[in-house]
Amino acid sequence: MQAAPARPPVIIRALQYDPVTIALHWITAVLVSLLWVIGKTIDYAPNGALRVDYRSLHMLLGVTLLGVFITHIIWRLHRGRSLPAAGNALMELAARVVHWALYLLVGTTLVLGLANVWVRGDVVFNLFTVPAFDPANKALQHLIGDWHALAADAILILAGVHAAAALFHHFILRDGVLRGMLPMV
Repeated sequence: MQAAPARPPVIIRALQYDPVTIALHWITAVLVSLLWVIGKTIDYAPNGALRVDYRSLHMLLGVTLLGVFITHIIWRLHRGRSLPAAGNALMELAARVVHWALYLLVGTTLVLGLANVWVRGDVVFNLFTVPAFDPANKALQHLIGDWHALAADAILILAGVHAAAALFHHFILRDGVLRGMLPMV
C-alpha cells in the first residue's frame, strides 16, 4: 500500500510589515478594545466623580485613538509597506475590503464620538466642561449616542472577522500572513 502523498511544503513568507505599521496596528487594536469595554460599562459606574473620570478616560483614549488613527492612515498611504498577496485574488480582495471597511468604521466612530461629546456636553476630569450644542435636544443626543455605539459594535464584529481570517491563515493555510504582523521578538 502506498503512503498518502506528502502535504505540499509550507510556504513561510519572509517579509514582515515595517515596525511602525505593526506598532500602529496593535496600538489601534488595544485602544479600540479598551474604548469598547469602557463604552459598554460607563453606565454601571456610580454617578459622581467616578463616572466623570471613567467617561473622561473614554474621551481621552478616544482622542488618543484619533491621533493614532490619523498617523496610521498617513503612514499607510505614504510609507507603510504591504506584504505580497496571500492566497488567491478573492482572498486579496476580501482582505482589502475588510481593511478599508475597518478604517471607515473607526473613522466614523471617532467622528460620532466627538459629535456625541459636543451634542451632549460633558465634564472632563472635573477640569473643564465641554458645553452642550443643544442641551434641550435629548432626541439628537440619543441618536448620536446610538449611532456611536452601533459603529463601535460594528468595529468589534469586523475586527473579529479580521482576527479569524488571520488565524485561518496561520493554522489552516500556514502561509505566514499572521507572522508578518506580529512584533519581532
